[in-house]
Amino acid sequence: MNILPTLTLGSALEVPFQANTRYPDPSIEVFDERFMKYRIFSASVEQLFSGMRWAEGPQWIADGRYLLVSDIPNNRILRWDECTGTVGEFRIPSGYANGNARDRQGRLLTCEHGGRRIVRTEHDGSLTVLADSYQGKRLNSPNDIICQSDGTVWFTDPPFGIAGHWEGDFAESELPHAVYRLKTNGELQQVLSDLAGPNGLAFSPDESILYVVESRAKPNRLIWAYGVDSAGELSHKRLLIDAKGAGAIDGMAIDTDGNLWCGWGSDGRLGADAQSLDGVRVFAPDGSAIAHIHLPERCANVCFGGIKRNRLFMAASHSVYALFTNAQGTV
Repeated sequence: MNILPTLTLGSALEVPFQANTRYPDPSIEVFDERFMKYRIFSASVEQLFSGMRWAEGPQWIADGRYLLVSDIPNNRILRWDECTGTVGEFRIPSGYANGNARDRQGRLLTCEHGGRRIVRTEHDGSLTVLADSYQGKRLNSPNDIICQSDGTVWFTDPPFGIAGHWEGDFAESELPHAVYRLKTNGELQQVLSDLAGPNGLAFSPDESILYVVESRAKPNRLIWAYGVDSAGELSHKRLLIDAKGAGAIDGMAIDTDGNLWCGWGSDGRLGADAQSLDGVRVFAPDGSAIAHIHLPERCANVCFGGIKRNRLFMAASHSVYALFTNAQGTV
């Protein structure tokens, strides 16, 4: 692995950051008393490293104590080591990798814009293609991915990675924007095709609810909730969250109490006021906003990790940030 010194990746803008020295950290804004049980009084937002072009798809690898992050335009996946604080290239080229997850055997699952496919990294490092087409037509650009407890894989497939030459290669869509379910027998099912730009997705702790971000909904970005039965069928679609106020939702993580920790930022309509939305917005299971973690950059996606699963990792534009909490991630 090519080891790179922390904060000097040298491939894009490095964002200067000074952690708040007073406790509690004023960048953690509490909207609702329900969030107070998750805030650690003496924990503040930290910048782990910077220098990426568009950070996405954070995935904690617990058995190795490291974090993987996709740097999509630079066509690489980076690895941050918790024990040493060093950053290295995990995979380059990465196929313009975006979302990452792990299956029940601990293998890495990755959404590739370049290959327009889902791949699995085997234990020997080789890649297995799990899906690249549906009914004879190529996928668009798989974006985010999760793995159910029974091994079923779910992913979103908007066309963002084929819209130009920034996060992949320009191409025409052959399929609608969709959400897919890949069964353990290899059968691929298109389960949703009525959302504009399906993006982040996650399950409630008991997997009875599937949350999906509709990132091109108008006038505001939305999060939909669906009931999930034992056969993986979806029903009872309901609107859980409306971003409003020019907020843009991307990826999300769920804690063991069912709260949604969502990558957040401006959709470009606020101009100079856009930074007030940058960061992570936290919602209770009923859809109420209970807190906002302010960052100096728009946040794309988040995951929980660390040895106690209580450290929130935030992939935000050029940098990765972290915050210890009293919440624990479900995965």
